[in-house]
Amino acid sequence: MKLENQNTSIIQHLEELRKRLIITLVVFLLFLILTFIYVQDIYNIIVKDLPFKLAVLGPSDIIVVYLIIASVVAISATIPVAAHQAWLFVGPALTLKERKVTSAYIPALFILFILGISFGYFILLPLVLNFLMSLSNDMFTTFFTTEKYFRFLLQMTLPFGFLFEMPVVIMFLTSLGIINPYRLQKIRKYSYFILIVISILITPPDFISDILVTIPLLVLYESSVSLSKFVYNRKEKKAKKEMFESV
Repeated sequence: MKLENQNTSIIQHLEELRKRLIITLVVFLLFLILTFIYVQDIYNIIVKDLPFKLAVLGPSDIIVVYLIIASVVAISATIPVAAHQAWLFVGPALTLKERKVTSAYIPALFILFILGISFGYFILLPLVLNFLMSLSNDMFTTFFTTEKYFRFLLQMTLPFGFLFEMPVVIMFLTSLGIINPYRLQKIRKYSYFILIVISILITPPDFISDILVTIPLLVLYESSVSLSKFVYNRKEKKAKKEMFESV
């Protein structure tokens, strides 16, 4: 009987997870369709200040570019919904206090995602692009296809949207007691290695670009450790205060 109850509980959890995933996917598709209606306007805004002309090599390139633009916008818009659905899924297993803490992080996820994309677009992209173009030193005729430029743009922006969420994720996990700053300090060298690998994977194959991306990621990790320490110390002080008051 106990085993049957456990199986029923697992099935209910899986059905609930399926429901949350479907809602998130439907919202993403709706945003994707909505973005496609205005994708040409968004494209014109992105390319209007470029110092060079973009070319297409075939009709399929246009569809790929439109998909890239629409997907990034749809993902950005869907993040608060996805975070809320995740909160609804895990919420019943949390205490009232934990639910309040969790709900406070949902807006932060969206804000940091937008900040990450903005950092990549307004700061890193011009730096890396200008450096790569300077390597030609008038020896080559620069020719940019629309698809390759937007793939490059995607490399320089979208990963930072997710990576910039690292501090709030670490603060959230610290507030739940899953991790602590001392554990993060212990695994610092492994974390650095993973971040360096990520920076190499998301940047063009040159040393300077890797450095320009690696440094912000390492700063982001150290900021996450500091924020984790702040949350951990605050949590410890509160626990000691409650213990002292209960005596």
